[in-house]
Amino acid sequence: MPSPSLKDNWRVTWNSRYKRYQMIIGTVIMLAIIYTLPFFFGHIQKRKGAVLNDWLLARIPAHDVSVLIFAIIGAMALLIIIRAVNNPSIYITYCWTFIFVYIVRFATLSLVALDPPPGLVPLIDPINSFFSGNVVITKDLFFSGHTATMVQIFLCLERRTDKLIALIAAFAVACLLLVQHIHYTIDILAAPVVVYACYWLTRYIFYK
Repeated sequence: MPSPSLKDNWRVTWNSRYKRYQMIIGTVIMLAIIYTLPFFFGHIQKRKGAVLNDWLLARIPAHDVSVLIFAIIGAMALLIIIRAVNNPSIYITYCWTFIFVYIVRFATLSLVALDPPPGLVPLIDPINSFFSGNVVITKDLFFSGHTATMVQIFLCLERRTDKLIALIAAFAVACLLLVQHIHYTIDILAAPVVVYACYWLTRYIFYK
């Protein structure tokens, strides 16, 4: 059974009309975005794009580190879920930051057509596979969704130890994505900037 403090947290949040609307509307929009992902990814996968001359990537030998990437992402996803269950404010912040991040990501992916980096080792992403069926998505490049997810988890967590773990995990995933040649360096570097701006916007709108 949930502890009394957990019940109290959710009761107080749900009894606030403002927070209740944040949670309901945010969840509906987030689910709508998730529903559109397979169609959007299918569209960008068919496009012709540019191949960038990436100085750093050209000096990193390509290796398959898929298992390690998804082990880290899965562990951090579990951590943010546990913290959000105990603190609804974390869920609200994560939900709306996700919405703003994907609005920007839809725009950048639509405007910046790139082909995969040379030497790419296919990353069989169980999440993207769920959204896109058997189609392997390799052109969702600018900016990195995996890096964005990890940075978002780091920003939304509140405990100092959690944030330190999440920061290390985000850095590790960013490096591993380069090792597997899944993204260009610019894709990785742009993600934290965009996510921080979206997180700041969420905090400004809902917590000012």
